[in-house]
Amino acid sequence: MAAFKLGKMVMRSLFKKPATLMYPVIPREWQERTRGHIENEINDCIFCGICQRKCPTNALIVDKGARSWTIHRMQCIQCSCCVEVCPKKCLTNENTYTTPSTEKVVDTYIADPPAPKPEVKAEPKAEAAPAPKAEPKEETKAEPQAEAKEEPKAEPAAATEEKAE
Repeated sequence: MAAFKLGKMVMRSLFKKPATLMYPVIPREWQERTRGHIENEINDCIFCGICQRKCPTNALIVDKGARSWTIHRMQCIQCSCCVEVCPKKCLTNENTYTTPSTEKVVDTYIADPPAPKPEVKAEPKAEAAPAPKAEPKEETKAEPQAEAKEEPKAEPAAATEEKAE
């Protein structure tokens, strides 16, 4: 009986894939929801520090003045709290793990310095003076209209004088 059980297992193993991978030759394919390591798009980051306050292990350090973002990889537990609260969505949880090491890994990201804002030169106020000159022209237009209204009144008065003669 044992020979049949062994024969059944051998036949099954011949037609299936092996249970293990040849690791260095064939790397493992991680599933989409695997928690691996935190990455930061540093140029999109506004250094608000919300991720630092939400981290339960205090693995993150955000320095707004130096525009740097530091993570202690061996202290991080990949809980994704920082990824969820990031207002600019510059943090992502990659599905590959940190490279093994015998030392504690600390990654520091430093952003490019912000681009200088262009200076807006104020225009001299002397150029704004022509605008008030346009207002008196409107008043002069109103005066001929008033004269035009008076003229029709004069004509009927003249017509009544002719009738009286």
